[in-house]
Amino acid sequence: MIDLAIIDSFRTISLKDMGKVKLMNRIDTKYVTTLDKIIELLKILSGNYLIQQIEGRSNMPYYTKYFDTPDVQMFYQHQRGKMNRQKVRIRLYEDCNTPPFIEIKTKSNKGRTKKKRVAMEPGSELFHYDNFFNLFSQYDPVSLIPQIENHFYRITLINKEMTERITIDTNLEFHNFITDKALSLDNIGIIEWKRDGHNGKSGFEDILRSLKIQPSGFSKYCIGMAVTNPELRQNRLKPKLRMIKRLASASRKDVNTDNL
Repeated sequence: MIDLAIIDSFRTISLKDMGKVKLMNRIDTKYVTTLDKIIELLKILSGNYLIQQIEGRSNMPYYTKYFDTPDVQMFYQHQRGKMNRQKVRIRLYEDCNTPPFIEIKTKSNKGRTKKKRVAMEPGSELFHYDNFFNLFSQYDPVSLIPQIENHFYRITLINKEMTERITIDTNLEFHNFITDKALSLDNIGIIEWKRDGHNGKSGFEDILRSLKIQPSGFSKYCIGMAVTNPELRQNRLKPKLRMIKRLASASRKDVNTDNL
């Protein structure tokens, strides 16, 4: 877990004010690194970035449940890099007084990601939202089953110019509903950098380069499925899995990486 003293060194911004940040023509880039480098990065950023605070907390717990067809079409489409592919999930912000959301994420043939979501009523299931699926999904909700769930903690930063948003996810834990296998990646961090495409070069990129943090796509769904279900075809993911194993071994010498 990240030291609270590092989090407290940031000036805060409210969720309401965060909602005013509109990043049109947005560019997204993901990075994977060790928890040690995440801590170094936060120390550097604390003077020039604001941290989102909700009800007094800035390192927020998230829960996600992912759905797919029984033959995991979404998993394999992502591996093949298919455009117009989708993910379907339920996302819960665990420390907020908000309902869970059904979220449908679509990667367009132009590489853009669009997300649509709807709040869930207590006790409801996916099939109760068939109108929502008819509007935004390629899938009938009755054809989808729970595949995997995860927990993680997220820090959200914004630069003072309100042109960049950075999320940092740590303490990832996966549980596969099909195999009942669980795995933690508590020493790995995932950075997602979202910025306005009109603003050109950013100092954030130079900071990442100085820390030797390189761009690397990372799908929590696909990686989680691969590390908790070895029966799945995952040849295209093997380079990424080797990278994660290397980072895990470098970060904590006592961690067991045999299952990665």
